[in-house]
Amino acid sequence: MPEARTALVTGAASGIGAAVVERLAVDGAQVHAVDIDGDALDKLVARIGVDRVTPWVLDLADLDTHADLPTDIDVLVNNAGIQHVAPVHEFPIEEFEQIHRLMLLSPFRLVRACLPHMYAAGWGRVVNVSSVHGLRASAFKSAYVSAKHGLEGLSKVVALEAGDKGVTSNCINPAYVRTPLVENQIRAQAEAHGIPESEVLAEVMLTPVAVKRLIEPAEVADLVGFLCGPSSDSITGSSFTMDGGWTAH
Repeated sequence: MPEARTALVTGAASGIGAAVVERLAVDGAQVHAVDIDGDALDKLVARIGVDRVTPWVLDLADLDTHADLPTDIDVLVNNAGIQHVAPVHEFPIEEFEQIHRLMLLSPFRLVRACLPHMYAAGWGRVVNVSSVHGLRASAFKSAYVSAKHGLEGLSKVVALEAGDKGVTSNCINPAYVRTPLVENQIRAQAEAHGIPESEVLAEVMLTPVAVKRLIEPAEVADLVGFLCGPSSDSITGSSFTMDGGWTAH
C-alpha cells in the first residue's frame, strides 16, 4: 500500500474486521474503525495504538449516522454484517430489512461518499467482504444471501465505473470464518435443522467444503492487504473465493 493512506473498516471491533484493521495499520494506513460495540473498539485501539486507529461507535443500519463519518478515505473495507436464520415464510420482515440496510444500503452509501476523494486522488481501493453466500445460496438465509448477492453486483458496477480512475473494487468470499457471527449461528442452525449444537459444524457448516476447518480472520486480512498492495492495480471486478472448495462442486 502506498504510504500515508487512510482506511475505513466497518464491523471493525472483532473477527475479520479487527484483523483487517490490524493488517492495514501494520501496512502504514491510518484506520477509521467503525462498529456498534464501543467496548470492543476500545480494546482494539488499546492493542493497536491510538496513533494508528480512530474508533467510531455507530450503528450503520441507522443510515442517518453515515453523515458523521469521514469521506477522505483511500481504502474502504465494507465488512459489517449480521445474520438471522429462519425459513422464508417465517422470516421476520424487520430482520430482513435491517440486514439489507446494514449489508447492502450501508456499503452503497459509503462507497458513494468515498469515491469522489478516490477519483480526485487517482487511487483508491474498495474491498467488500462478501461471502461464499454471495455466490451460492443456503436454506434459511434469505436476507443474508440476497444482501451478499447484491453486494457482489454493486462491487462489479463500481469496478466498471472506477477502473479508469485508479480505483479498484473487489469482493472477498470466505466460507465460515472463526468469528462471533459464526459462533452465534450455531444455536440457530441447530434449531433450524433439528440437530444438537455439537453437530452443527460437521453436519451443516463444513459439509460442503473440502478443507474441513474454519477460516482464520487473519487469512482474510492477508487477502485484503494484497488487494491494497502494489500488485493489485489490474485486479478489479473480481470475487476471491476463500471457501475451502465449496464452489468447486
